Amino acid sequence: MPAQAGIPKPKTTSDAEQVSVETRIMKLDLPPGGFRLVSGKFLKAVEVAYETYGALNPAKSNAVMICSPLTTDAHAAGYNPGYERAKDRIGWWDDMIGPGKAIDTNRYFVIASNMLGGCKGTTGPSSADPDTGLPYGSAFPKITVEDMVGVQRLLSLQLGIEVLEAVVGGSMGGMQALQWSTAYPDKVRKCICIAAAACLSAQALGFEIIGRKAIVNDPDFKNGDFYRDGIIPERGLSYARMIGHLTYLSALSMHEKFGRNRKEDWDESRFETGFEVESYLNHQGDQFVRRFDANSYLHITWAMDHFDLVARYGSLDKAFAPSQAEFLLVALSSDWLFFPEQTRELGKVLLDQKKIVSVVELESPYGHDAFLLEVANLSQVIYGFLEKPAFDNGGGPGGRKGGPREKHARGNGFGAARDIEALASLIEPGSHIIDIGCGDGVLIDSLYKSHGVTGIGIDIDLDHVVECLRKNVPVLQSDADRGLSLVGDGAFDYAVLNRTLQEVKKPQLVLNEMLRVASKGIVAFPNFAYVGNRLSLLTTGVMPVSEALPYNWHDTPNIHLFSLDDFRLLCSREGIEIEKILYLGETLISRLFLGMGRPNLGSEFVIARISKGA
Repeated sequence: MPAQAGIPKPKTTSDAEQVSVETRIMKLDLPPGGFRLVSGKFLKAVEVAYETYGALNPAKSNAVMICSPLTTDAHAAGYNPGYERAKDRIGWWDDMIGPGKAIDTNRYFVIASNMLGGCKGTTGPSSADPDTGLPYGSAFPKITVEDMVGVQRLLSLQLGIEVLEAVVGGSMGGMQALQWSTAYPDKVRKCICIAAAACLSAQALGFEIIGRKAIVNDPDFKNGDFYRDGIIPERGLSYARMIGHLTYLSALSMHEKFGRNRKEDWDESRFETGFEVESYLNHQGDQFVRRFDANSYLHITWAMDHFDLVARYGSLDKAFAPSQAEFLLVALSSDWLFFPEQTRELGKVLLDQKKIVSVVELESPYGHDAFLLEVANLSQVIYGFLEKPAFDNGGGPGGRKGGPREKHARGNGFGAARDIEALASLIEPGSHIIDIGCGDGVLIDSLYKSHGVTGIGIDIDLDHVVECLRKNVPVLQSDADRGLSLVGDGAFDYAVLNRTLQEVKKPQLVLNEMLRVASKGIVAFPNFAYVGNRLSLLTTGVMPVSEALPYNWHDTPNIHLFSLDDFRLLCSREGIEIEKILYLGETLISRLFLGMGRPNLGSEFVIARISKGA
């Protein structure tokens, strides 16, 4: 996505000098009995491998925790010369984290750690058991995502950080971010969950189960105690990686990358096909065996499978009710490990609880791994969400009081200062609104500052979504023509369609949906029957361009050319009551016809307050 006007494009690795980093090991200060796991068992000692980027401010209020995906490690960003392979020396999310990047280390103190149960420096099955001095192996207890986050919490406390500005994670890291917001509801200001959900689907569980069976049934696995012989279950671990890797891709990306292309030679006696996709998966399996531990893979995937906020808390409502975080939920269009529907479901729960939440679905052909492979759009979204500080004790147009704001909304002509002021006169101060087709969020931003109105926007355009996030206006990336399924009945005081009704494909659906989710509606639209438009067309023979209609016919978003009287007739047919109408007109001829009681001719712009009829 090209950089927008006024929004610096987050840098990528090629744009910035590499920062040299090192992985550190911290031994956690534990109670005398050790670290208590959810299972009730204890780890007598826990070490954590971690890296930090940027500087912690004196108030210790700028810390961001990076929650790692399934098989990554603490090396999330920068250049670490300690890695053997050159390609591993650059952090796995380096395009996202660093000076001037989406998670800007000029502003934030960023912490990344290897998760509990891993094999890259944090205590796991391959670590030495304090009782024996030998690798835990089969003696390592079962762990959960809750345990992993508990270790991250202890790490942050030993670094002197009580409250995190943000937790950020994709895939299993997204699950950890959600766990942070539920387990420590007042210790996280912002929660960014990418390509994840409150639990795995049955399909995803199936792939995980098959992968683990491939490992435990490998003769070299030896019930997890293979360290003694130095022979690892290569075949089982390789197959598990191949199976898992398929879930990270998409059908389209695999077709574009491999199709049915074949190598020149293959071994038919082993039923090899020679297809390039077979060679690719073999390579993925071989590389994984060299860098990851079979027991760690078993324990971490087992923990991922058992992560279920409904099972843990009884319902998602109960899970998130105490949370004080602001949420950004990001789905990937072609992700079939965590379906976008799961993200929308979680977003609806948070909306019903009147949390400050934004939901974004990024278009990508690269499947689940897009959050690692294709970060340009994701960078823009995260950059916008993090650009302004979260509000202590609430604040901002999303629904809570207080907090820093800019002085004035921008805009000119109809659709900006003048009609926003008129529109505001139809809304009770302090109301909660949803702005359908919100554009860059200027309406909610302006009404918040002038009338204490809080709200959330809906828009399909990614540029508009990013602009809203930069204003701290929560936003749902959605198409109004598909309805407002994310929003519950009566969730808002007012639903607003400002310059939107003439642009949607299904006006009746949108009008009825807005009155489902809100007690009243505000509809603002240009009146195509205005006498000035008629005269312009009569005298020039071409479609008029004016303040109220600022587009040429060939680039206009307007697809329905209707008049004030057309709107009245539509409302009558749909059983919608028009409670009040404001007729706006700036020209002499407009004021003349309005004075004559002919608003269909005199109104350049119309604002109506509507409700569902008896």
